Amino acid sequence: MSAWEEIRGLIDRRDADAVAARIAGLDEEARKEVAGRLPGYLKTLRGRRESWRRLEDHAEVLRAAGAGVLPGAAAVATWLNRRDFTTAWSPPYGDTGRITTILAARPAEWRADLARRLVLRLRTAEDRGMELALALLRATGIEVPDHDPVVAGWASAFAALPTPPAPHEDPLLDVMLPRLFEAQGVGRALRWESDPAGASLGALSALAAADGARRSALLQGCVRRFLLGGSVTDLRFFVRLHEVLDPAPHEIEPQARDYLRLLPAAPGPVAELALRHLRGLDELDVLDPFDLVEGWEAVLFRPERKLVRAGLTWMDQRVRLSPGLAASIAGPLALAFASDSVELQERALKLAIKHAATMDDEGRTAIRDALGALPPDLGRRAFAVFGGEEPAEAGPRDGFDPPALPRPDAPRRMPEPIGSVAEMVPLLNDSDDWRAWERLLAGFVALVHRDREGTAAAFKPYLPGRYESLYGVHHWDREDMAAALPGGHGHLYGVHHWNRVDHWLIGAACSLTGVAPERGSWRSRLPDTRRLPPPRLLLLHRAAEIQMAVERDVVPPLLLATPTLTTGHVEAAELVTRLEVIEAAGAKPLAADLQQALLRLPRERDGEAAERAGRLSSAAGRLVARWLSGARLADPVVEMGWSHPEHGDGETKPVPSLRAQATGLPLVDRMFADSPWHGDGVQPSWWPSMFPSHREVAAAYLSRQLRHDQWHHMAVRPGQLRELARLDGPPGAAVALVLARLLGDPDTPEAVDVLLTMAGRGDLPAAELGGRAAALVGHDQIKLVHLTAALESAARQGAHGEVWTAVAAALPSLVPQAGHRPRHGLTEFVALAATSAAWCGARGAIPEIEAMAARKGSSGLLREARRLHGLLTVKEG
Repeated sequence: MSAWEEIRGLIDRRDADAVAARIAGLDEEARKEVAGRLPGYLKTLRGRRESWRRLEDHAEVLRAAGAGVLPGAAAVATWLNRRDFTTAWSPPYGDTGRITTILAARPAEWRADLARRLVLRLRTAEDRGMELALALLRATGIEVPDHDPVVAGWASAFAALPTPPAPHEDPLLDVMLPRLFEAQGVGRALRWESDPAGASLGALSALAAADGARRSALLQGCVRRFLLGGSVTDLRFFVRLHEVLDPAPHEIEPQARDYLRLLPAAPGPVAELALRHLRGLDELDVLDPFDLVEGWEAVLFRPERKLVRAGLTWMDQRVRLSPGLAASIAGPLALAFASDSVELQERALKLAIKHAATMDDEGRTAIRDALGALPPDLGRRAFAVFGGEEPAEAGPRDGFDPPALPRPDAPRRMPEPIGSVAEMVPLLNDSDDWRAWERLLAGFVALVHRDREGTAAAFKPYLPGRYESLYGVHHWDREDMAAALPGGHGHLYGVHHWNRVDHWLIGAACSLTGVAPERGSWRSRLPDTRRLPPPRLLLLHRAAEIQMAVERDVVPPLLLATPTLTTGHVEAAELVTRLEVIEAAGAKPLAADLQQALLRLPRERDGEAAERAGRLSSAAGRLVARWLSGARLADPVVEMGWSHPEHGDGETKPVPSLRAQATGLPLVDRMFADSPWHGDGVQPSWWPSMFPSHREVAAAYLSRQLRHDQWHHMAVRPGQLRELARLDGPPGAAVALVLARLLGDPDTPEAVDVLLTMAGRGDLPAAELGGRAAALVGHDQIKLVHLTAALESAARQGAHGEVWTAVAAALPSLVPQAGHRPRHGLTEFVALAATSAAWCGARGAIPEIEAMAARKGSSGLLREARRLHGLLTVKEG
């Protein structure tokens, strides 16, 4: 048996240790034979498995063989990093010991070349080749290449060690330590190192404690890394390391200028660190006035309120230590006067007044020049001390010039139904686009009625010979089955229920072409109607009756419910025309299709269409005539409640209830009955279009979907909210709840645009919005800070009046009782209330705000409450 045959047998058995042992005994000639045959054998191995699979199960044995026989370092480096040895989800290689043993027989220069090549191939700290590259660096002792990923990888491995090595135990330690602070990716690799006793922090702290030079180098390295910049994630580890080292003021002093350079633009945690240590230098008096002013201006210009507060405190304490600095604080204070926080403006003004007596003329002039940035009440307090131009009384909008609200777009007409089978096939997977599917359903019915045999023949090239093959298609097989319908629907006739419209349409295509297993097999496919959301039930009934009509060969010429407008409406005149076509053909309309068409009629009366409908002779025609003549459904009553957390899955959820007069139409009455349902609402993107004249009903159903799925995505997306806003019918509690929920979701900023659109149309239920938003906050469904940000954005874009109405309605529920802690974010919410009240000139006290304003204290919340109460109760003239 040749050497290659032996090695090949061991590869087939995946015995990597045996391969390593056998290769060690090969002579040069045998190595050449194996090296020549090995690459070609990969094709054989790949041929034994599915085309999509890689060779990860043979990876270690193949790596061992290549490392032992391939001649050049470049060839071995390429072989060890072959992409077909691994997949995205494969674990790191566990063969470092075996590979280094195999390579030990190679010449030292050759191994050094391989080590350099493997290092330069690394891309991230998690690279699968990292362990082997580090092992070769230690074994060869070569100079570590200047390559950031290897530094991040070493740091990551260092952090994972249960016991940190001593300096003499890791030859890379002294080489890598200085590079920790320069290489990109180190901070991210160590971002979870939060415990001071953790491997990296603990080990580096121990090194610093044992060696003063190393401690100084680590501190300087941290500051150097901060100056290089980066995100909070990149710098988090270095902030923690700096704090673990806990430098004394005399250690900070040599780098004081560098800490000052961090104040203007470093991420918040870094700037906080720098500010804290600079304040620690006050007793040493090592910063000259120019440095101090530079630091104060940098801090007071930052957007973080916490930092600005700390900066004002630093300034106050420093001026008390050195009163001569009072002349230097005017410029920094002017920056704080321009803050968007009334609390910070008031703090800055108090500081200016406190030190006014020791300011020189230049400083007092600088303060006077900056008073215009203060709100009128603070400006008048400053005027009493510093003089200058007396602030005017605030106008109704306090200088705010609101932009115009957007003008609503007129509904557009729907495109024509799909005209051919070739156009239908690519749309069969696009089940989230209800407009495309309505066109698809309409086109399918029209084609089958017009030319049943021709349509069946057109579908056959897209259908495999057996339905099992069609519904067993996997994503990776699509290139080999380009003629098959797209889908991945599973074995359609092997599943118990058909839960989606596309299931039914493909089932109808199978019945049309004769590949369905048996007639009537679709009858048992409807899910349990007691567990279905009513809108989904109507959708599936419409799809199922198309399947039934195809099988019985009673397909009508067209569908009635296909929308004529992109809102989902079916124009009355067009509905009557469609009924006339069906009557002329001697056909009958489909029952669920007719009921959906009635739900899609516009709210406006069309007397001419009603007169034409009265001349129809069919039962469907007479029903439509009655609806068009005024017997249509009145607006249902929608009420919103909350489930008890002890019921269901333990969560508190919005629960809608609906009441309406019965119409005698089973599906319509089901839509407007208070019928509880369970399970998920598949295809909720269709629901707004099903009730285009009753948006409150559509919102009631969507409110049951106001939760996050397993991927943390909201089940109701901005697109559905946008559709809801374009519908007709009086909005109420349900619309307000859905809008409030998405306004409170920071991942759906588009909700602000919907609010502006509704405000522009004049149909935003602003007071209801505020009440429902407060309820959502109270049930911990949204965070107040996120709601405030969204409403503030809307106010600045012209909806300030509507925002005031909403926040005024929410405040009574959000104000805490005396002695109770306020909810996080309430200060900013009350500040928004005061701002929007000023912009729209609101008047009239809110009892809860009045009571809060009368409480003792000086917190930011109480200051904002007093400001709001003062605005609401100011006397005109």
